[in-house]
Amino acid sequence: MRFLFVLILLAGAGIGVGYPWAMSNFSGHEIGTWRVYEQGRFKPLTVPLSGRDAPVRVLVDLTARAERIVSQQRTVLTLTAASNGRTVLASTLQFNHSDNPRQASPQLTDKIFRDEAGVIATVSPGPYIFTVGPGDADDIPMRAVDLILRSGAGEIDSRARPVGFALMAIGLIGFLLTLRTRGGRPENPNSQPPPPRWGRG
Repeated sequence: MRFLFVLILLAGAGIGVGYPWAMSNFSGHEIGTWRVYEQGRFKPLTVPLSGRDAPVRVLVDLTARAERIVSQQRTVLTLTAASNGRTVLASTLQFNHSDNPRQASPQLTDKIFRDEAGVIATVSPGPYIFTVGPGDADDIPMRAVDLILRSGAGEIDSRARPVGFALMAIGLIGFLLTLRTRGGRPENPNSQPPPPRWGRG
């Protein structure tokens, strides 16, 4: 039973954590990566998109001189995407869930944190203007910000995370119960050696 609960726990982690992460980072193909912040300046970005690019997943990489981002529910960056004067995406980025940032360079202490701004489901052919700006978390030591667009990105099934977390909870609780049951099992008196007998038999 213990092995079964471990399998349930691993399956839940794969569905609730691994699957959304893989879909966000690897589904579809990359359109391009552009630097939108450097040397203290943000700059808007114009990218021509076509209908066959849809859906387009928008990711943001933040390079900072920090081990992790502690924004305390504040906004680190804001992002908007507009086409033909109409806003098609507006997002606030906190980077709170970036537990495993990438190393920018072995020679530098900078780390790269990634967050997802959202998905542009329907794309009208033409130029799209992406504007990234600062949020209200002004104590983040930002070095650079890159915008990544991925074409044909698959949609994450909204049921994946709840189902995955439920399986993880079932697996963990079941595993702990098996440990408790095994630890509290009474000893078999027949498994003990007989007491020594004194005198002649």
